[in-house]
Amino acid sequence: MDGTPFHPGELEAQALAGVGTRGAGIRDLMPEQHRVFFGQLPLLFAALGDETGHPIATVLSGEPGFIRSPTPTTLAIRALPASDDPAAPHLKPGQPIGLLGLEFPTRRRNRANGLIAARDPGGFSVAVTQSFGNCAKYIQARTPQPIAPADGGSIEPIARLDDAACALIGRSDTFFVASTSGARKLGGLDISHRGGRPGFVGIDGEVLSVPDFAGNNYFNTLGNLLRDPRASLLFIDFENGAMLQLQGHVEIVWSGPEVARLTGAERIWRLRITGGWRRHAALPLQWSPPEPAATTLATGVWA
Repeated sequence: MDGTPFHPGELEAQALAGVGTRGAGIRDLMPEQHRVFFGQLPLLFAALGDETGHPIATVLSGEPGFIRSPTPTTLAIRALPASDDPAAPHLKPGQPIGLLGLEFPTRRRNRANGLIAARDPGGFSVAVTQSFGNCAKYIQARTPQPIAPADGGSIEPIARLDDAACALIGRSDTFFVASTSGARKLGGLDISHRGGRPGFVGIDGEVLSVPDFAGNNYFNTLGNLLRDPRASLLFIDFENGAMLQLQGHVEIVWSGPEVARLTGAERIWRLRITGGWRRHAALPLQWSPPEPAATTLATGVWA
């Protein structure tokens, strides 16, 4: 990869945060250990864009081995979003996609972003243009076990955060955020993990407040949001496999008393919800109780 691996939004976010990084480990191909890693996973988190370019965060599942890497720049995924997934119609050849592999028991995670190369009735392939690992901070270890898909899975559009949505968000220690640079030449789509103690996502009407804890200083998500404030959040109910997929617009708070009052927060970003979907029985997995990371236990929650 020639020159800096960061687009102007990421460089601007790093400057606003007062940090710098050379982006060591960001490559235009997948190293062998990443290629093997993806093949071990039962889940793959993905960011797609709708017809307006607004990100949608989703997740694919399958038996370990449903993801293969035939070449260092290719991922072949033998799964598709469910027919009721709002992301499903937008998985098309030539479109950008952001991918995140996360192995919950070991807290390992790797990213692979690129373009959808092909799609068939059983899956799709991705031409990878950017690959890098992430640190294990704020990942709660939990072990999945496959279960028979539940009957009666359904999707429910939501225009606002109702009591059920607020309850899931309020008890969540993990969610995923999809963002876009707004231009394919600036990196396209990306999906990232966020973790904290239950209650780390604040709820005020239709606005969610998310602390930005110390990370790898790449600022992929916030850099994208400086260029395009549209984002999508994915919350998983690890008890029953339900999912909450939200869309909205983000404002970033870089400093001030609100940031200072939350232990561990270096910034805060607020997502104003514009809509979303609740999907019942979306994942055929059940999970062991979480084992919080030590870094998670050192962070604060909203009172």
